[in-house]
Amino acid sequence: MIVLFVGMMVPIASTLAQEAGADPAAVQAEVAESVTFGALIKQGGWAMYPLGLFSVAMFYFIIRNLLMLRGKNMLRNDLKPQIEELMARRDVQGLRELCAANDSLITAVLDAGMERISEEHDYDQQHVMEAIEEAGNEQMVIFMKPINFLSIIGGTAPMLGLLGTVSGMIKAFSIIAQGGMGDPGKLAGSIGEALITTATGLVIAIPAMIAYFLFKNNFIGTMSTMGRLVGHYMNIYRYAKVD
Repeated sequence: MIVLFVGMMVPIASTLAQEAGADPAAVQAEVAESVTFGALIKQGGWAMYPLGLFSVAMFYFIIRNLLMLRGKNMLRNDLKPQIEELMARRDVQGLRELCAANDSLITAVLDAGMERISEEHDYDQQHVMEAIEEAGNEQMVIFMKPINFLSIIGGTAPMLGLLGTVSGMIKAFSIIAQGGMGDPGKLAGSIGEALITTATGLVIAIPAMIAYFLFKNNFIGTMSTMGRLVGHYMNIYRYAKVD
């Protein structure tokens, strides 16, 4: 975020310097040295603190989703030979034990189907598929929660930045009303607060929304693949020949 702020502020300072007849290179160096994290927070005002919490939350959910939404962790293709073997033997208890020992998206869904079979002591395809569908919906809600938090951050951060902008402009107009036009330094702080909070909100929102759509689309694809795999496993169970 600091790098983005410096990148935005240095060209502005350079343009102002050219209009004032100053050396642009010297002004760029001076601005780059003066823009620090503490200075940005101080100039941005109160809105920088909740925006800072939003940025921490954004990084947390991005990292969490990167770790949790891996296809190999959710679909567990490494268990495919074992699941197929147990399905071919119609070993319901063995399947449930395997699912309990390997917690993942697909094992949770399969376990729900096996639980329905063990409760009814028989295979009713409609009832089993209903249980699998219910478990799939439940798992979708669980996995979508941390993804949706990114959407909340992406939608709320710009509004919070805009609120900081309005607050800064109110202060600027208040200074003007009190006769502060003769002291540009008094106006600079309020105007800086207005600009920095807006920029901060956008800097947080843009990567949050990009990450949200990437994770959402990836998860939808994983759910589709899971449905195909579950159907494959249940067909093995359905047509298994057990002596």
